[in-house]
Amino acid sequence: MHPLQCLFQAQRSLKWGPLSSVSWLLLRACRAHGSVPTTSSPEGQSSEDVQKDFSSRLAAGPTFQHFLRSASVLQEKPSSPQVEDPPPYVTGDELLGRQRKVYLETYGCQMNVNDTEIAWSILQKSGYLRTSNIQEADVILLVTCSIREKAEQTIWNRLRQLKALKTKRPRSRVPLRIGILGCMAERLKGEILNREKMVDLLAGPDAYRDLPRLLAVVESGQQAANVLLSLDETYADIMPVQTSPSATSAFVSIMRGCDNMCSYCIVPFTRGRERSRPVASILDEVRKLSEQGVKEVTLLGQNVNSYQDNSQVQFNNAVSTNLSRGFTTNYKTKQGGLRFSHLLDQVSRIDPEMRIRFTSPHPKDFPDEVLQLIHERHNICKQIHLPAQSGSNRVLDAMRRGYSREAYVALVHHIRDCIPGVSLSSDFITGFCGETEDDHLQTVSLLREKTRAYHRLKDDVPEEVKLRRLEELITVFREEASKANETSVGHTQLVLVEGFSKRSSTDLCGRNDANLKVVFPDAELEDVTNSGRKVRAQPGDYVLVKITSASSQTLKGHVLCRTTMKDSSVYCLT
Repeated sequence: MHPLQCLFQAQRSLKWGPLSSVSWLLLRACRAHGSVPTTSSPEGQSSEDVQKDFSSRLAAGPTFQHFLRSASVLQEKPSSPQVEDPPPYVTGDELLGRQRKVYLETYGCQMNVNDTEIAWSILQKSGYLRTSNIQEADVILLVTCSIREKAEQTIWNRLRQLKALKTKRPRSRVPLRIGILGCMAERLKGEILNREKMVDLLAGPDAYRDLPRLLAVVESGQQAANVLLSLDETYADIMPVQTSPSATSAFVSIMRGCDNMCSYCIVPFTRGRERSRPVASILDEVRKLSEQGVKEVTLLGQNVNSYQDNSQVQFNNAVSTNLSRGFTTNYKTKQGGLRFSHLLDQVSRIDPEMRIRFTSPHPKDFPDEVLQLIHERHNICKQIHLPAQSGSNRVLDAMRRGYSREAYVALVHHIRDCIPGVSLSSDFITGFCGETEDDHLQTVSLLREKTRAYHRLKDDVPEEVKLRRLEELITVFREEASKANETSVGHTQLVLVEGFSKRSSTDLCGRNDANLKVVFPDAELEDVTNSGRKVRAQPGDYVLVKITSASSQTLKGHVLCRTTMKDSSVYCLT
């Protein structure tokens, strides 16, 4: 049996269940014995000699007892991933990048943006260089998404383009290596390697630490893969390297995976079970970002507000999770640990001039203490994403969402009572399996009632019906969003400047507290933080903008002055 087939068959036999440390290590052994990690043949040495050299190293490598000992060590320290010694069949020198250039492309959600920064941090420490020019790259890595069929088709199309680049590679250069990272690698596994022989490497979302070893294996001309999910990997000890050092905002991953098991969602299978970073490591990262001048941080997680740090024993008490009223879970209620409200409180205290956002939450995890904190802290944005998915109780039940339409609407009213002026957004799936016209109309009515945004998912609903319903939802969204945004006309809003507008070199753009794009002329303005001196707004500045017009997506206005978050509250009341 081919070694990679051995790995994938072994993992399939686990039926997506949690991997014990012993199983994980045995699968690693299977993978390791099937990948020949040698470098290109030294001058004068035949490939047969290289193979013999590797075989001799493998013979002196780990035994079954080695894996049993390692398994017991992992069980003792499950939450503190440490840098491992090189595998016995790969030398430390072979793990080094030797200044080979890496080109990274990111597809999909904000978590993938953060994953790209983590992967690059690991490779940078191993001696790789980053390039923005794909023509000079020695390694091309695609960080992929599997949430929809279209997302995966985009990657298949991109691989066909890269195949030509790999084929035309001059022989005078080192061979071009291509890798698939993230959710698509996790979902399809061996299918990618079998379908596209030009793909050299697969790494799932929990395998980025293994990238130097995988690339060392690839250098021998072998394909390499690590798509094993972890019960504890959070990359807590890795400081992501910002892809845009001058950016005014940044993403900070606080937890990974999801336990909700909604019937339509692939996330639990591509990113595994929920596990949270320790509070201390998150606070350290946010402090460093503040020192770098970042003005906005978004806390990330597939189910961000179900955060639960169990790393500190003194907080592992028997107190159960507080859920939103009328909501249930598909799993046993969690107990103990430091919860999202504690983390949000601590993060918001680090820098009063730094905006704090979070995404993507689940409606079930909005206890009153979280809502009260959002209301009280001026630097926690008064904007909440509240995915509804459907307005039909029958469809919500089929989706395994854990709430009814009535519970969702009651939560919306409760949030508006607790946080006056809050901005709400949402997700909807149209044309879900078995959705009737009445189900669809219930979703449309919910959209008109309180929320906006949409998603779509292919299923057994006829294509023409699905497209019509989608267009109807989009039309309703635009109508309701325009109405909501028009209420801002005449008011002054605090805007964090991001840079020039994509549509006009004479306009600047930024985002307000509700995360809406605001466009305004690039004009000289008064700096109230510096005795009224005349300046021009720069990315990272807070400015006050009086809104003059609104659409479903954008606000426009004229800039008044440069200010601070603390001083802006007086002006933004009008």
